[in-house]
Amino acid sequence: MVDYCEMAKGHPIHGPYHDTEYGFPSRDERVIFERLALEIMQAGLSWEIVLKKRPALNAAFDSFTVDKVAAYGEADVTRLLADPAIIRNRLKIAAIIENARRIQTIRQEAGSFAAWLDAHHPQSRESWVKLFKKTFKFTGGEIVGEFLMSLGYLEGAHKRGCPVYALAEATKIRVQGSGYRVQQKDSS
Repeated sequence: MVDYCEMAKGHPIHGPYHDTEYGFPSRDERVIFERLALEIMQAGLSWEIVLKKRPALNAAFDSFTVDKVAAYGEADVTRLLADPAIIRNRLKIAAIIENARRIQTIRQEAGSFAAWLDAHHPQSRESWVKLFKKTFKFTGGEIVGEFLMSLGYLEGAHKRGCPVYALAEATKIRVQGSGYRVQQKDSS
């Protein structure tokens, strides 16, 4: 079986995501929410389909701005289900909208979605899955595992021999007693 690091090398769809995003932490709520939403959309489909539909998903879901998505009503659900450019699954769409509302609550309690994730790190994959099932909708073991690997909270995004491994690891700031927190990527 070929792993993601080998499969993504030079691939026009997987390569850019693998090389610049997968396994890289983020403090940006929109980025974190988008990654959760994309993992939800991927359930039962290939990751390549999700990456190909990513621009349309961003357009349809207001760039995954939590407060905008949390305010969606039935008219927005109808609009999304009618959009042929995205993955049209009522359960996934409803989960993404509800999860935006839950992130708003998390923001009030923890300060930010990133701070909430940091507060629960480190823990085992099994503990993360239990926490996510209790906190969010449509978050099974694969979704949670891939979401957390995509942000560097769980190991396994890259093989140690992968050149991207060292780059992703370099973005983590070690914090005594609480594992790590991540630094904001320089956007300048």
